[in-house]
This record gives sequence, structure tokens and C-alpha cells, in this order.
Amino acid sequence: MGVSGVGKSTVGRALSKKLGWHFAEGDTLHPPVNIAKMASAQPLTDADRAPWLGAVAEVIGGWARRGEHGIVTCSALKRAYRRQIIGDHDVRLVYLKGSPELVGSRLAARQGHFMPAGLMESQFAVLEPPGLEENPIAVDVDLPAEEIVNAISSVLSPAALKPR
Repeated sequence: MGVSGVGKSTVGRALSKKLGWHFAEGDTLHPPVNIAKMASAQPLTDADRAPWLGAVAEVIGGWARRGEHGIVTCSALKRAYRRQIIGDHDVRLVYLKGSPELVGSRLAARQGHFMPAGLMESQFAVLEPPGLEENPIAVDVDLPAEEIVNAISSVLSPAALKPR
């Protein structure tokens, strides 16, 4: 989880490969109307996010029902969103955090993504960083991607997980 531009997709894919887990790109779960809205520099409302969060929750629920591990990228900016997508499943939240300056520079350099850099401020305004009760794995994204993946995988590795 984290604001757009922190590296959720890059880290998620690499982590999935390293751990041999399923991967779902949360951006692909947005309804087309949401993508169009964001592409036109309009922030999403909670009502806009509802079907997307439901789709993310369904991916997580499917893996859980089958006893499988997976990684799904999702901004999950508010606690209420995280409660909705996680439900009562055994999920470990990974919070990729970065300063507005770092994220802004990444967004400015990013090509081919529907989310414009102009929406960054709205994401930081909505962001409710996870608290200790959510037991997040929090990683600063000013580290190289490989170091971020290694830090997360050391906690999520099969040997560190409790049996299902």
C-alpha cells in the first residue's frame, strides 16, 4: 500500500517472483470509469473506489479460500479501505512510504501511467498511515528496489510465516 509512485507495482512484482507467490496488479482492477477520471486529473471519491476495493477484496478472498499466498498492489490509503479489502483474512500489510518530494520526482519521470502527477497532493491528503494495530511492514522507498524487496521478503518468507 501507499500513494501512487512509491513503487507498489515494481516491488510487488519482484517480491512475488522472489517468494513464488501470486501477484495481482491493483490498477488493473479499477473500472474503466475510474481510470478515465484519474487520467483527467480528477481524484476518486469513496463512492468511486467502492467497486475497486471490492475487486481487490475478492482477489484476496479467493487466494485465502484456496490456501494460497499472493501479493496485490493497492493504494489502500484509508484504514476503512484496508478493513474492507482485508476483511477477516490473514493478511500482512506492507506500507511503502516516501516523502512528497521523492514521490513527486518519480511521478514526474513516469511515462505511460494513467495517474497524473497532479493528483499526488490529493493522495497524501487522504493517506492515513497504518498504525501499530495493523502490524504493517513499513519500508522507506528511498532505498533501492532490491533492498526493499529483501527487507519485506525476510519478514514474509515461507519460513517466517505461520502455517495455514
